[in-house]
Amino acid sequence: MERYDIAIIGTGPAGLEAAITAKVRNKTVLLIGNKGSSDKVSKAHTVQNYLGLPEVSGDAMAKAFLDHAHSMGLEITEDRINAVYAMGEYFALQGHNNDYEASSVIVAAGMSAMKPLPGEMENLGRGVSYCATCDAALYKGKTAIILAYSSEDEPEAEFLAERVDTVYYLPQYDYEGNLGGNIQVTTGIKPSAIALEDGRVILETDGDSYTADGIFILREQIAPSQLVPGLTMDGNHIGVDRSMATNIKGLFACGDITGVPYQYIKAAGEGNVAALSAVSYLTELKKTQV
Repeated sequence: MERYDIAIIGTGPAGLEAAITAKVRNKTVLLIGNKGSSDKVSKAHTVQNYLGLPEVSGDAMAKAFLDHAHSMGLEITEDRINAVYAMGEYFALQGHNNDYEASSVIVAAGMSAMKPLPGEMENLGRGVSYCATCDAALYKGKTAIILAYSSEDEPEAEFLAERVDTVYYLPQYDYEGNLGGNIQVTTGIKPSAIALEDGRVILETDGDSYTADGIFILREQIAPSQLVPGLTMDGNHIGVDRSMATNIKGLFACGDITGVPYQYIKAAGEGNVAALSAVSYLTELKKTQV
């Protein structure tokens, strides 16, 4: 498996700036996120305070960011990272599609307004999972629930259905798919809480309750505290110092995920700092390895 110098999670202003700076410093970069950059940027009507881009629309700004990254030879890997593990001198990243390795990591995934369900965090790893393709083998011959937030999650339901007896698929989006077989699709159901009873998961909703051996919650974003075990948080944000370093050596964070103000120019600036800090860390790491 290729080991990159720096893995960057997120393709908004913070992530793209971090990737550009790392590329300028001649580091190998794994850039993971949405190939269309950030929806928050592209959907902005007008941005008035970004230096050098006065009165720019969100679409134009996102295009400028991506054009710059592409001109540097940077490629975006579309995947969703479920977990980042510190392994000593490198990090292991578990994605929906693949696993990756990097000597350092920059988390620039932005902030999600979506809050965990009551009982979700308490039962994580005890019946609650964020990746059906990762944990499907654990539920062979059993039943599972999928809370899906995008049509892109439908292939995961099909993958899971090949291994379990029954999948309860509860789309939280406008479902227009054609899942069938042992996949039972119920639309219009809003989850309210998760409980664990006698080793089985119970999902409470605004209608019926669902009982299964496991539940997969397939949100686009995972709470930072669950993404990286042992990470120190500052409220709902990742705690960092002025170098964008976290409490985990070699792991940095930047952009909205580190706190207010939620401004594009602040995010890009932090991305630059995080990349420079990662480069310095790699220099020191190399010395210790020698």
